[in-house]
Amino acid sequence: MPVADLDGMEIAYELVGEGQPWVLTPGGRFTKEVGGLPEMAQALAEQGKQVLTWDRPNCGASSVVFRGASESEVQAEALGALLRHLDLGPTVIVGGSGGARVSLLAAARNPDVTAGLAMLWISGGAPGLIQLANYYCMPSADAAWHGGMEAVVELDQWQEVIAKNPSNRERFLSMDRQEFMDVIDRWMLAYCPCEDTLVPGLSDADVAALAAPILVFRSGASDMSHTRATSEALAAGLPDAELVEPPWGDEEWNERRAAVEQTGSLFVRWPLLVPQLIEWSNRTIGAGS
Repeated sequence: MPVADLDGMEIAYELVGEGQPWVLTPGGRFTKEVGGLPEMAQALAEQGKQVLTWDRPNCGASSVVFRGASESEVQAEALGALLRHLDLGPTVIVGGSGGARVSLLAAARNPDVTAGLAMLWISGGAPGLIQLANYYCMPSADAAWHGGMEAVVELDQWQEVIAKNPSNRERFLSMDRQEFMDVIDRWMLAYCPCEDTLVPGLSDADVAALAAPILVFRSGASDMSHTRATSEALAAGLPDAELVEPPWGDEEWNERRAAVEQTGSLFVRWPLLVPQLIEWSNRTIGAGS
């Protein structure tokens, strides 16, 4: 498995296929091997694309990193640096759920390596955003507060990154407890549905910087985590963005959550997106080389 060293930050990645570069980013802290993602990458490769999948900071075999205003910003910064490190050139950036935030911020702040941007399952709404603060940050905040960094490394949510990259254990233990808690506080506040922003962390300057073609898949009306209103507002608020229906029914997110114990992944049906993505990219970006 190749690993890029980006100024001391280790980022694990895979490349499949040849041709126009694309990158896929899932949500949660799921790895590049999560069910549906390799299959989607292969389907795109069969359409003449070179596809990058990667473990974001704090995911899989990559380094844990705690700094900055939000975890999404740290990951977006890493994606821009990884695309330059690999010298892929302008890349079609695709992401869903947490990966949609990362992809949007990466595209806005790295226009030189962005050929296009496609997003689905964009988190939003008060319940959706507050549950993100609880999911991503609260276990670490509670552990650090009551047991220090020794308690943080015992949390279930960090066992995969420690197992896949043993150096992460020492990275955790070398952190100052108070500095770690300050970062987690900032990251929790980034999800606060308190300001009139399209996506947490996305500034007006970020929106203005977006010049590449943009595709937004409309969320289901039944989806509390990624509200339909959020997807519609995002498409309306981004320059020349297209809003389209996804290749599945309204209950897709709820059905994937209900079946995750059987399927092992929320993203198993993402390969169904490929025909629409190819049609959109060919029409707005070009097929590439």
